[in-house]
Amino acid sequence: MKSLADLVRQTEFTREEIAFLLGRRETNEVELLRQAAEALCFAWVGNTVHFRGLVEFSNICVCDCHYCGIRKSNPAITRFFLTLDEVMQAAHWCAEQGYGSLVLQSGERRDEAFIDFVETAVRRIRAETRTAQQPDGLGITLCVGEQTRETYARFKAAGAHRYLLRIESTSPHLFRQLHPAGQSFEQRVQCLQWLRETGFQVGTGVMIGFPGQTLENLADDVLFFRSLDVDMIGMGPYLVHKQTPMAAQEKEMAARHGEVYQLALNMIAVTRLVLKNVNIAATTALQAMKATGREEGLTYGANVIMPQLTPTEFRKDYQLYEGKPCLDENRDQCKMCLQRRITGAGRVIGFHEWGDSRHARDRTENTAPSGEGGSPSKP
Repeated sequence: MKSLADLVRQTEFTREEIAFLLGRRETNEVELLRQAAEALCFAWVGNTVHFRGLVEFSNICVCDCHYCGIRKSNPAITRFFLTLDEVMQAAHWCAEQGYGSLVLQSGERRDEAFIDFVETAVRRIRAETRTAQQPDGLGITLCVGEQTRETYARFKAAGAHRYLLRIESTSPHLFRQLHPAGQSFEQRVQCLQWLRETGFQVGTGVMIGFPGQTLENLADDVLFFRSLDVDMIGMGPYLVHKQTPMAAQEKEMAARHGEVYQLALNMIAVTRLVLKNVNIAATTALQAMKATGREEGLTYGANVIMPQLTPTEFRKDYQLYEGKPCLDENRDQCKMCLQRRITGAGRVIGFHEWGDSRHARDRTENTAPSGEGGSPSKP
């Protein structure tokens, strides 16, 4: 039997070893896992945390996912769609603050008017946010769901270069539990493959801790990330929304609050140990579970944070889960808060940088890391 100290220093992991690491709960074991992941993060991607200014520009969605608060069948929210000027105002502010990158996120649509809007917004953002520090303008990540290969190619040609499409679960059985008929696991995987084929840096992620999910399922998720050769991960704990079919699970999830929170942190740490040089976000859902959640996510190996840029008056209607924090903070308050959180975690902020993942750069430059304990490639 390998000791935990030996296990976390490995460079390759089996499914059983990943599941074992995910299941650690004892304080000393969790701390050993955390320290190993943080050290590996510093070695492979550095001490820098990169901002992705988040603009949730629409909550209109054609999907009816069983867990999501902006699902099309939820009548309890007011639907909105920001104007192009409102999106550009947020983008200009983002560039002025030196955030480096911006995320355009919305409910899922595939009609031509929506596609045109995203394409136009991307072109304008790239053209109008050039500064002396960033002559190419803001880096742009899109998170607008399943689209056709042709649409992905249009978004890439317009100037977006990263795309986040969460798989939510790589178990086809669990995927069907989370989604209605008409949304298929196979189609989601196909879209991820199209994103890579069209030249995007590809991101995905899962919900952590929902009923029926096992440690082995999560281990399979981590191995899926590796097999897909992803560049970035956005994942967080499952939180119930009361206006969804999964609302009946609220009491069960409340009883498992501490367990799910630690599992989400362990998932960040283990993903860092296995994937090493990808970007991993410390998501807002962690902060929804615990006030210091995002800082703790950083100490477990995350290196990306997404400050809120959505106009304050719209945020209450873009809640995928209950208890989303920072609904009333303006952009300046959010910036100051996150700066305190990041420096408090012993990290520095990479202003005026796109912050592309080391994994994407290594793949592009065809450099192969090697060495004892997974030595990082040269900067």
